[in-house]
Formats: sequence, structure tokens, C-alpha cells
Amino acid sequence: MAADLYGDLYGDASASPKRDWRGYLPGLVVVVMGTLAAGFLSDHYGVPLTLMALLIGLALNFLSADSRLTPGLAFASRSLLRWGIVLVGVRITFGQIVALGPVALLCVVGIVVLTMAVGVFAARRFGFDTAFGLLAGGSVAICGASAAMALATTLGEKRTTQAQLTLVLVGISAMSASAMMLYPLVAHALQMSDLKAGFLLGAAIHDVAQALGAGYSYSDGAGGIAAIVKLTRVALLAPVLAVVAVGLSRFDPKGGAGKAKGPGVPWFVVGFFVLAGINSFGVIPPIVATGAEKAAAAMLAAAVTATAIRSPLAQLLEAGPKPLLVILIATVAAFAFALGAAVFLIG
Repeated sequence: MAADLYGDLYGDASASPKRDWRGYLPGLVVVVMGTLAAGFLSDHYGVPLTLMALLIGLALNFLSADSRLTPGLAFASRSLLRWGIVLVGVRITFGQIVALGPVALLCVVGIVVLTMAVGVFAARRFGFDTAFGLLAGGSVAICGASAAMALATTLGEKRTTQAQLTLVLVGISAMSASAMMLYPLVAHALQMSDLKAGFLLGAAIHDVAQALGAGYSYSDGAGGIAAIVKLTRVALLAPVLAVVAVGLSRFDPKGGAGKAKGPGVPWFVVGFFVLAGINSFGVIPPIVATGAEKAAAAMLAAAVTATAIRSPLAQLLEAGPKPLLVILIATVAAFAFALGAAVFLIG
């Protein structure tokens, strides 16, 4: 298995040998076919695309033993992921963030920071390191699988393993689906206004599609608020990645002080910011923005498929329930923080 599973931002992995385009074809064909199958199932049965890509990738895991597929799988799990993260920038504008108002915006930022802190605390209590806590907590706090893939890329191979990333993707998918069904029931039980319910659902549910689905299932008004709040969380992905990257540039994997390793901010983070800034001026035509969103979803789904195919299933089974408990604790914390803010601070 190639060393550069999903990123080499800080010299964590050895360089991949150069190949011509034909060397990438076998692996990419498998990834494309798996992703198309995931898209078909998602469109016809209303199941989240990321979840279907993950399950199909795991079902095809036996193919990882074929070394001919390795270059294409590595390209999909690395390069397609990075470009997908850049294109996520077309989902948000800075105007949407400002429209939330200062109180709601501060609440969203606080929920993200506190949820990540809980993830790190829970990870360390269960015997994992800070990197896994950031991966699990950040995935819950920001935008589910997209954040997990981006954080894994930024943290690098020495800090997070392929097995840990796959476990986070599995846990995020399961808990986000559960949250989409359960959280609107809580909002109804508390007889929340559209504003409060929309904030709760947008601030607490992991995946973008499921947060919006839960919001619009409550009411159209709640759905609109949930969309803005959720997209604000998505927008926080870039600064979180930048902070993590700068922190890694100052400290070595063991936690000790090390020499600075350059500017520390990955190019895809800069690209995310630039595209979001351009989109904020309204100069991107709607048809182009829609196409970019679909391309981002396809690239991220392909990256998830490739990551699942390459995952060492033996390590997943050896890990036991502890990694999933970390994700569960972070999920419960995010819900509690969002509920508290919705009840006492919003509206």
C-alpha cells in the first residue's frame, strides 16, 4: 500500500513514483464506477451520497490487494479530495455569515470550538492522541465527512491512520442520519419557533444535506435558517484547517517544539477562501455555481469511495467501540451546546 494515503503536507509520506496517465486508469475506473453506483442509490432511495460511497467502498475493500489499482486510488483519495474542498467554497458567501447577526455567529463559533475541545478531551480519556480528537471532534463540529477528509489531509499520515479516518466516516454517517430523524422531534416537543428550531438543526447536525433535510421537515422558515447556520459551519472549515496547519508547522508529531516548516497553510485552504470570497461578490453565474457544487459533491464522494476501498479492515475490527464512543460524545456535546444556545440566546 502506498504511503501517501491522503496527504503529505508536512513530509509525512514518501513521494509517489511518477506514472503516466495509464497507470492511474485501473484505480480511477473502480472509483468512478463505485461512485456512480453510490449516486444511483442515493438518487433513487434518498440515502446520503457520502454514506452510499462509504458502504460501496467498504464492500470493494478486497480490491485493495491489487497493486495495479493503488495509483488511481491514491489519486482519488488525495488530489480529488483537495479540489473538492476548494469547490466547497461556492456553497457559502461572507454575506450569509454576516446575516446571522453577531450573537448567532458567536454562538456558532463557540459551538464549533467547544465541540472540538470535547472531542479532544474524550479521545485522550479513551487512550487516543490529540490528533484523533481533532479529527473526530472537528468532523462533528463542522460538516461531517467533508471535514473528516479535510482534517485527515491536513493532519497527515503520522498523526491519523487510514483506519481511524474510516471509523470516523462510519460513525459520522450513522450519527448524522440518526440526528436528522431525532432532532426535529426534540424541536417539536419544545415547541420551538422557526428561528430557534432552524438554529438548533443547522448548528447540531453533521452533514449539510441532512441538516437542511431536518430543517425543511420542520418548516420552510426553519429550513432557511438551518441552511444559513449550517453553511456558516462549513465556512469555518477553512479557518479551522488553517489553525491546525499552522499549529502543525510549529510542533512535531510528538507534541514537542520543532522547526517551522514553511507557511503551514495548505493550498486547498487558500483556494477555499478565494472561491468563497469570489462567490461573495456574486460574480459567479448560478449555472457555474451549481455545476461547481455538483463537481465538489462528486469529488468528495469519489475520495470517500477510494478511502474506504483502501482502508485496512483488520485494524477497524481491532479498534473496538472506543473510537465510535468519542464521536458519540462529541455528537451529544454539539447537540447540548446548540440546544442551550437556541433556547437561551437566540430569538
